Amino acid sequence: MPEDTSGDGARVSEQLREMVLIREFETRVSELFENNELPGFVHLYIGQEAVAVGACSAIDGDDYITSTHRGHGHAIAKGLDPDRMMAELFGKATGYCGGKSGSMHIADVGAGMLGANGIVGAGPPLAVGAGQSIRRRGEDRVCLSFFGEGAMAEGQVHEAMNLAGVRDLPVIFVCENNGYGEMTPAEEQHHVEGFLARGDVYGMPAEEVDGMDVREVYDATSRAVERARAGEGPSLLVCETYRYRGHYEGDPTRYRTDEEVERWQERDPIGTLSADLVEAGELSEDGIESMREDARERVDEAVEFARESDLPEPETAFEGVYAEDLGR
Repeated sequence: MPEDTSGDGARVSEQLREMVLIREFETRVSELFENNELPGFVHLYIGQEAVAVGACSAIDGDDYITSTHRGHGHAIAKGLDPDRMMAELFGKATGYCGGKSGSMHIADVGAGMLGANGIVGAGPPLAVGAGQSIRRRGEDRVCLSFFGEGAMAEGQVHEAMNLAGVRDLPVIFVCENNGYGEMTPAEEQHHVEGFLARGDVYGMPAEEVDGMDVREVYDATSRAVERARAGEGPSLLVCETYRYRGHYEGDPTRYRTDEEVERWQERDPIGTLSADLVEAGELSEDGIESMREDARERVDEAVEFARESDLPEPETAFEGVYAEDLGR
């Protein structure tokens, strides 16, 4: 029997649409990278879509997120424009950062996306800063901080969680446990099994979530957001998920088996939700295929926009390096 989707059919359908768009965007990025159209490295989010979409659909447009080196899904789920994202990946002037950030550092502070980050575990300290600014300004905002299980071994993540707990900051720490820190299994990197105990250590509730189910992620994040807005402090969500591709495009993935990948793909967040919605009568097969076609067309438009955009002028390399006004 399919899971109950009657709570908010329109919301769940929109979550499916967002996941399909992320999947199509990332699939195209893989093809473009293979064809040598994109500079630098790319780290794809295929398989983990339910975490970004479930979490971001539980917050408001003026809330904040911090991201990781695998940040395309987070950015799209936060509402960033695929045109400007694709242009950034192409290194074009019309990209979010003028072509300077590439894949791993896309940011739009005005939209509350405080940046993807190539440094493992660099997002949580930024999220704590955002939480502190929310507190000082008396605002009704929260900040989601996405990071992988590999970042749980980084000292700055522990410092961030501790400070958020001490000051009861409105920060939700979202650990995306995809099973591997680069090429090393998670169980070989940590002395204890699981990460829920980290919440006890830093005085915040911790919850393990099925990161392949967008509805579970949404529900868990909504509870954490409600706590944060009520002034009850931070929460930790450990979302069990899986990346279908390698750590980076070109990774030979010799450290895992095809059987392991297939087992996770049987729980694919898009396929599972699609089947549930069809069986529940919320969507038809034709409606889901229409979503896929719309997503492909939207990504086609983004690629065309990026290809037709100009490269940045050489002198722009010096823009944004130093603050023009230090406010003194």
